[in-house]
Amino acid sequence: MNIQLLDKEENSVSFVFKSINPVLANTLRRLIINEVPVMAIEEVEISKNSSALYDETIAHRLGLIPIKTDLKSYNLPNECKCEGKGCQNCQLKLILKVKGPGTVYSSELKSQDPKVKPIFSSIPITKLLEGQELILEACAVLGKGSDHMKFSPALVFYRGYPEFIVKQDSKIKEFAEKVPKGLVKIEGKKIEVDNVLKWNEACFDYAKENNIDVKFSEEDFVFEIESWGQLTIKEILSSAVKDFNDKLDDFSKQLKKIKETD
Repeated sequence: MNIQLLDKEENSVSFVFKSINPVLANTLRRLIINEVPVMAIEEVEISKNSSALYDETIAHRLGLIPIKTDLKSYNLPNECKCEGKGCQNCQLKLILKVKGPGTVYSSELKSQDPKVKPIFSSIPITKLLEGQELILEACAVLGKGSDHMKFSPALVFYRGYPEFIVKQDSKIKEFAEKVPKGLVKIEGKKIEVDNVLKWNEACFDYAKENNIDVKFSEEDFVFEIESWGQLTIKEILSSAVKDFNDKLDDFSKQLKKIKETD
């Protein structure tokens, strides 16, 4: 098992996870989407809303605004010493108070913690006309994607590493001319992937047109992870791996208990 880094940017990473099986590949994907906690607005108390939108619509929009997350400073409500009643260690208050006319943006949500605030400042919440006003207090908490997708930290997908099978009557030159430049490397009758990030679904059709078979590896997988910005890529992967290890430890303990009862 090893990892080959393909590309890394501020909020995204691409890599090849080699010598694993589809179960482990999907486990990593699900751990990131469902088990890595991030902050999101959970409750909204609206004092005044004279905009054209219902209170429920505004609350829903607020819940989907990505919020920068500090995992070291906040606890999941069910793991907090307050037992989920609400305290400064598991809740964050954000205040919004705006008068029209104009568009209300996410930047106008004022957080009590300067480190934990909306990531994108230009997300529109609603529009206010002259004389209209919006006043509210929002409460953000840590949560997991398994509870609600607003708590999911990233877009994650993977696919098997493509492999080309050349036949006697395959048109290798014609195929190489159609696919994105730099995708494949031709050596005689052999086609190898040179830059897998240039692969797209059209390549599959090009291969079929030129009598070349394509199969996708069930041992090597191309992963692409794009963070919504609440956490860095490093934080997301570290949290996912830690959660995986914790689950394995818990599973091991449960097996020991069963063995002891037998």
